Amino acid sequence: MNQVQHAADMIIHCFENGGKLLLCGNGGSAADCAHIAGELCKGFLKKRQLPAGLKEKIGEPFANTLQQALPAIDLTAQSALMTAVINDIDGDSVFAQQVMAFGKPGDVLLGISTSGNAENIRRALLTARALGLQTIGMTGKTGGKMPPLCDALLLSAETETYKIQEEHIKMYHELCILIEQHFFQE
Repeated sequence: MNQVQHAADMIIHCFENGGKLLLCGNGGSAADCAHIAGELCKGFLKKRQLPAGLKEKIGEPFANTLQQALPAIDLTAQSALMTAVINDIDGDSVFAQQVMAFGKPGDVLLGISTSGNAENIRRALLTARALGLQTIGMTGKTGGKMPPLCDALLLSAETETYKIQEEHIKMYHELCILIEQHFFQE
């Protein structure tokens, strides 16, 4: 099976069972986390209109502009919590601590590291597995330390950071398309 499809199936199963997707990465990969969350928490290629009954319950015109969403949390966006963990605990545990706070069995953690060797991503993946989350890794050609920590691994064929990131964009757009198509038929 194609690894992007495998990862999409994992996330679809998670969402169907009331779970959420947690995302973490550093630098450009952190920006990718925000991008993925943005594609899932509102319409990507589809408008995802609210059901009429929900619009009626909201009862105001703005309900016509809201869209159905899928629960994706960008762990890189929690600046106050991140800086508290860095200051009070350990910078390399910045995402692991958030997995402790937000993760539950049935959720999925997607960790992005172009080298596959980012210690804060490794710790998040280890913590996720210990808590019963499924794990997906996105990385470069060698995989670094990530392969044994991931239930699905999206490997770029590239070794240079910017080229890996370019392939990652294509991979996660495909991932988001597959997920959106599953949940929002037109």
